[in-house]
Amino acid sequence: MNQKFITIGEIMLRLTPPNYEKIRVTHSFEASYGGAEANIALALANLGVDSSFFTVVPDNSIGKSAIRMLRSNDVHCSSIILSTPEQTPTHRLGTYYLETGFGIRPSQVTYDRKHSAFSEYDYSDYDLRNLLSEYTWLHMSGITPALSENLKKLTLDSLKIAKELGLIVSFDGNFRSTLWSWEEARDYCTECLPYVDVLLGIEPYHLWRDETNHYKGDWKDDISLQPAYKEQDEIFQKFVERYPNIKVIGRHVRYAHSGSENSLKAYLWMGGKTYESKLFRFTILDRVGGGDAFASGLIYALMKEFSPEDTINFAVASSAIKHTIRGDANITDSEATIRNLMNMNYDIQR
Repeated sequence: MNQKFITIGEIMLRLTPPNYEKIRVTHSFEASYGGAEANIALALANLGVDSSFFTVVPDNSIGKSAIRMLRSNDVHCSSIILSTPEQTPTHRLGTYYLETGFGIRPSQVTYDRKHSAFSEYDYSDYDLRNLLSEYTWLHMSGITPALSENLKKLTLDSLKIAKELGLIVSFDGNFRSTLWSWEEARDYCTECLPYVDVLLGIEPYHLWRDETNHYKGDWKDDISLQPAYKEQDEIFQKFVERYPNIKVIGRHVRYAHSGSENSLKAYLWMGGKTYESKLFRFTILDRVGGGDAFASGLIYALMKEFSPEDTINFAVASSAIKHTIRGDANITDSEATIRNLMNMNYDIQR
C-alpha cells in the first residue's frame, strides 16, 4: 500500500554562528530552517514518500522562504496557511539560536518562538477532517501542544479525527523542559496515548493515569537513560498492557563520549517482542535533528514493511547519518545509503 504521509507542527528559522563560535562573540549567523515535524516530512520526502506538512507561517518573505525550502525537498505545502497580521498579531516565524558544541563543550539552544504565527493562529473553524481525509499516516509530537493552549486542542483533535478516519498515527513525546514542565507534559500526553499506533520517545510517560485517574509506575527518578535490554523490555510491556492500541514503540539511546563523538543504539517493541539494534559510533558534524531522523527512519521502515531487526537498525542508521549532515533534517535521498551504513559498509559509492 502506498502511504500518504502528513505531519502537523512548527517550522522555525535557525540561526547558527559559523565555525563553532559562541553567540556572544560572533559577527554573523548562518540561516536555515527546521523543526521536529518539518524535519520528518523533509526526510521522508527525500526518501520518496508522498509527504505533506501543515503549519502556519507569516505572509512575509521569511515565511515564504521557509515554504520554498520545504518545496525544494519535495514536501507538499498546499495546506500551509500564510497568515495576515490580523490573524496572528505578533506575525512572526519562530526562531532558535544554535551554539554548536565542540569536543568537551556541548551545544546549546536558545528559543525565540513565543507568539509565533503557528501558536497564535485560531484553529477553531479549521476543517481538520477535510485536511486529514486524503492521507494514510499522521505524525505529531509533544512539542506542538507545549506551545499554546490552542495547539493543545489542535493536537488532540487531530489525533482523534485521524483515528476516526483510519489513519496510522505516530507520536513522538519530544519532551522540552524549556517549553513546559514534566508534569504538564505527562498529564497532556497521557490523553494522547489512546489514539497512537506508533510511539516514539517515551520520556514523558514514565507516569501515567489508570482508570481511576491515579498515577501508577513512577519511573521518573530511577529509570535509566541507557537501559539494558531487560529493563527496556519491562518498560515496553507496561506501556502496551496499559495501552493495547499501541502496536509499535521505538526508543533510541545515546552515549556521549564528547561533544563531538557519540554512539547510538535503539530498542523496538513490535509484535509482542523487544528488539535491540546495533551500536553505531560516529563523529558529529551537526547533532540537531538526530531524534527526528530516528523517527523518520522508523516510520519509513514500517511503511516499507521491513523486518523488525531491519526496522530498528535502519532507524538508528538514519539518525547516525544525520549527525554528518549540516542543518536540522536528514536529507539522505537514498534508502541504499542508509542500508550501507546499517550494514557497516563505508565504501565510496560510485
